[in-house]
Amino acid sequence: MILMKLRILTVVAIVPLLLAGCQAAPPASPHTLSVVVGLYPYAYLVQTIGGNAVTVTDLTQPGAEPHDLELTAQQVATIAKSDLTIYEAGLQPAVDAAVQQGKPANTIDTTTVVPLEDHGTGIDDVGSGNLDPHIWLDPTKMITVAQAIAQKLIQIDPANQPTYTQGLVTLTFTLTGIDSQYTTGLASCQRTDFLTTHAAFGYMAERYNLTQISIEGLSPDAEPSPDRIADIHQIVQDKGLTTVFFEPLTSPSLAQTIASDLGLATDQLDPIEGLTSQSRGSDYAQIMASNLTALRQANGCA
Repeated sequence: MILMKLRILTVVAIVPLLLAGCQAAPPASPHTLSVVVGLYPYAYLVQTIGGNAVTVTDLTQPGAEPHDLELTAQQVATIAKSDLTIYEAGLQPAVDAAVQQGKPANTIDTTTVVPLEDHGTGIDDVGSGNLDPHIWLDPTKMITVAQAIAQKLIQIDPANQPTYTQGLVTLTFTLTGIDSQYTTGLASCQRTDFLTTHAAFGYMAERYNLTQISIEGLSPDAEPSPDRIADIHQIVQDKGLTTVFFEPLTSPSLAQTIASDLGLATDQLDPIEGLTSQSRGSDYAQIMASNLTALRQANGCA
């Protein structure tokens, strides 16, 4: 509780910085900003901060795999005409190319806000040179990106400054609450290792002192080698793991096969790259809560 209060006080301290140098805002303009994002987590941030002052276009359609995104000519034109485009360089090459070609008026490359880290793709390969793009699975990093978005929106559209400032406060309160729930909920567990098919959860593991063991690498389309499968079998036995986690955007067949071979349970751990009918929640906050419940059950948390 003390930690949450300190973080909320930090947010309150940030707000004057957003307002610094701004004169009293004129009445809000009826014009809404057109904001284009590469994938869902950034759409969640913009919509929560901007409310009715923004119109958000998510380039990744519900149920689509964002890593493999290909853009239509209309989407490329939408990027070029946008008031703001938010993307993560290197994650979606088609978006990178469209930004370079279309030169939208304003952009935020989230990797310049939160530098990517190498978490490795298995138990022994940290330092492999693979930068993990899934920064949104650490809610504290989402707060950092949210602050950058709010500052940019105020810069572009000072008339709606009160909306963006209040939206940032509300969003930061939500994200701080998620962080506190994870910190408390994962503080006392029988196990700190968890087994996934896709190495998407490195930031989450790092934040909450867990160890991610992945069957596949950072690409959800990668196929594990026979040696990797043999390693996984041994790791499961050595660490007493109970569960193989799969994702809603990919086939659960690999997780089901390994679970059947080793007598394990299967469950869903969502990297929140997009919303689908299989998502356990209707937005980022709800899915993060569902992920916490799944982790606590698999790891025997008190």
